Amino acid sequence: MAPLWTSAALAAATGGRPTRDFAATGISIDTRTLAPGDLFVALTAARDGHDFVAEALAKGAAGALVARLPAGCAETDPLLRVADVQTALEALGRAARARSAAKVIAVTGSAGKTSTKEMLRAMLAGQGRVHAAEASYNNHWGVPLTLARMPAETDFAVVEIGMNHPGEIAPLARLTRPDVALITTVGPAHLEAFGSIEGIAREKAAIFEGLGAGGVAIVPSGLAVSPLLAEAAARHAARCLTFGEAETDDYRLAGLRLGEEVTVVQAMRPAGPVLLRVFAAGRHFAVNALGALAAAEAAGADPAIAACDLAKWRPPAGRGERRRVFLDIVDEALSFDVIDDAFNANPASLGAALEVLAAARPRDGIGRFLAGRRIAMLGDMLELGADEVALHEAIAAHPAMERIDVVHCVGPRMKALWQKLPEKRRGEWHQTAEDLARRAHHLADAGDVILVKGSKGSRISLVAEALSKLGQPGAGGIGEAE
Repeated sequence: MAPLWTSAALAAATGGRPTRDFAATGISIDTRTLAPGDLFVALTAARDGHDFVAEALAKGAAGALVARLPAGCAETDPLLRVADVQTALEALGRAARARSAAKVIAVTGSAGKTSTKEMLRAMLAGQGRVHAAEASYNNHWGVPLTLARMPAETDFAVVEIGMNHPGEIAPLARLTRPDVALITTVGPAHLEAFGSIEGIAREKAAIFEGLGAGGVAIVPSGLAVSPLLAEAAARHAARCLTFGEAETDDYRLAGLRLGEEVTVVQAMRPAGPVLLRVFAAGRHFAVNALGALAAAEAAGADPAIAACDLAKWRPPAGRGERRRVFLDIVDEALSFDVIDDAFNANPASLGAALEVLAAARPRDGIGRFLAGRRIAMLGDMLELGADEVALHEAIAAHPAMERIDVVHCVGPRMKALWQKLPEKRRGEWHQTAEDLARRAHHLADAGDVILVKGSKGSRISLVAEALSKLGQPGAGGIGEAE
């Protein structure tokens, strides 16, 4: 395998001093996932990466990026000494971006960033060498790490950019220097830090500050803050494209057919109509696919090939993945479905997930109850600021709730929603996800469709795990998406 970085190139990019010559074929920040040949970057976060350098070298790391001589190491070990590891990683990302002719797409938004990034990976894979982070590496170390891992010969790169506090997106966007910048949506996520939807929108719009000459901005329509996003795009982009359901959109959702596990989208684009098949249920996935198609075409991809290759995308676990849990090793009918959307939540993404659940079809006459049920198991939405109680309460009035049979809630914030629910829909409320998880075997039944949704910090994923563990090993491919 050709080296990703030589020690000489690393030194030139970072201003560091190598103790000896070496060549790395990858980059790692975690000894648990390190592959032989990786450059180990000793970042200091929850723990000091310098404490793991000796272990990394023992596991076959080609070298290590360090700010000091780590314990257990000698000057003769393959090290690149720098003044500050985080700064050096950013310099490495900048150098990787500069040496590549790749068309770079940057993605941000209050929801759908990772799904849209993965849609783009699938849409572009048949048209060139694609580079994108395997996980949600979208913060101050994740973005430079993604760039630093990019091979020089990359044709398309997709970089996810996130934020928790004001002022985070602009420097990451300037580091990325995207050719195309896409905002998926803006909603009340991180309101605690920003105070208003407008504040969140301004921070998201800072992604356009990274665009170079000829850069394309892609913004969602139909939001209260869409004019604000379009105004910011006009200041920084050579061209602005809109996507959504408005008649004036450049990429418009003209028709939608929502199935159990596939969403068929009739889309209009400037050059004509196109049909998209998204192998996940949900209008929000359809709209994200529109934005991804706009970004792919703006980056020079063939839209027809991109539309076909979108069919290869599947939602990952915790982001809307649907799987069947088999309760009986012989009778496969004795099963229920879990929609695992437990990775994150805000009012917009929760509303979209409830629409998916409302459209699902339970199976009748096979469980303890005569009819299969649509069940929501919801954890707290975090970082919503002073209006968090009202935002939780408002979910009770969401139109999709009319088609949901039972809602179980977890956490002090979700208690506000639980108290607003009508008696016929109100399930159990528990203080912690662990408490609800212990009740899983009492609350799920054959024929049900169960949505699990909440912010990561609510630990609602424990409930999704508990539901999956109800399955019988070896029965019907337990845990496999249908």
